[in-house]
Amino acid sequence: MTATEQQVDTTMPSAPGRAPLAFWTAGAVIVVALWASGSPAMVYPLYERIWSLPPAVTTSVFAVYPLVLIVVLLLFGDLSDHIGRRTAILLGLASIFIGVLVFALAPNVEWLFVGRVFQGLGVGLSLSPAGAALVELDRTGKRASTVNTVAIAIGLTLATVVGGALVQYGPAPRALTFWVLLGVVVLVAVAAVFLPRHVRDTSLPAWRPRPIRVPRAIRGILATAALAITLSFAVGSVFISLGAQIVKDVLHTDNALTAGIVLAIGSAVSGVVSISLRRMPPRTSTIVGGVLGGLTVIALVGSAYTSSLPLFIAASLIFGGASGLLFLGGLGLIAANAAPHHRAGTLSMVYLFAYIGQVVTSVGLGVLATELGISAGLDLVGPVLLLLAFATIAVAVLAGRPKASVTECMTSATRPTAVVE
Repeated sequence: MTATEQQVDTTMPSAPGRAPLAFWTAGAVIVVALWASGSPAMVYPLYERIWSLPPAVTTSVFAVYPLVLIVVLLLFGDLSDHIGRRTAILLGLASIFIGVLVFALAPNVEWLFVGRVFQGLGVGLSLSPAGAALVELDRTGKRASTVNTVAIAIGLTLATVVGGALVQYGPAPRALTFWVLLGVVVLVAVAAVFLPRHVRDTSLPAWRPRPIRVPRAIRGILATAALAITLSFAVGSVFISLGAQIVKDVLHTDNALTAGIVLAIGSAVSGVVSISLRRMPPRTSTIVGGVLGGLTVIALVGSAYTSSLPLFIAASLIFGGASGLLFLGGLGLIAANAAPHHRAGTLSMVYLFAYIGQVVTSVGLGVLATELGISAGLDLVGPVLLLLAFATIAVAVLAGRPKASVTECMTSATRPTAVVE
């Protein structure tokens, strides 16, 4: 963090003895949020079999989560810029706890929709504040984007691998994975209590639900980051919402652990890429990630169409590289260019677009898979995702440069700014 940022940033003050612990606690919050978001993934086939659910219902349950997130981000996207990262994170973790508990106790499909509502509310309240806290607690100024991306990868990997193992070999396959997650949520919440307290900046107006505001100077940055994360989320939603079924069709096996490991390939690769290529410039990361995202779509459609295991594994590997680079690029651009008191709001705007893309992709594919089959559904969704990849590359090349220096953006944090439309 620069000297300018340290001077004006009162959102997440650092205590010398506690800053490292607080930094890693913020990372753990992101892990839990993404673990919670993907926690039902390996249980969906059980729900389908036990309750005779069609793919459209399964993907609708999945889509409730990003739909709620969209509403939360629209109304509360900059909440932590006003009340502090710690308070917003604790509120989010409490909601995640309720959502996971509902899944653990669910006797029918209606409970799943309720659980996803609370999960969406919790992730919406905690994800952006945790990402902003990473930037503000990063004394080196170089780790925040990498740790954020790795935390997302770890969360999704735990959701599929731990979930798959517990579904396949646990004594209560529909519930055990959620009870384990509940324990982790409690541990992280206890650690989050000790995050630095918020010191209100009196130059900021009182908070109220309103459209997210970001400086005009970084609209190009915002567009680039939003497209990058949207591409990752949209392609990832295919793996999360229908991935277990695709793996079953490709591998011809009902073993949930095997499916979980295969689905975790992309997340694991994403973490490795995030660490090994962390020094790559954000715009370059976004452009290369967009190229790999397009290749992922081609390989994924081909694997579903031909029932080819090598193609599906290739799709997972390529997606891991794409996701890691897209997040490094998108989050890196925001970390470098967003003023402290716009940081959570700007991240929320990025996630807003990303989750809209996720909803459209997952619900659309679910309806098409129900009516036409997974392969035919991917044949129709695939070209749309390819267009999104091309748009990400084009915008990163043309609009991914800031129009003002970081210092100028810092100054604009205390001035009225226009709503990004």
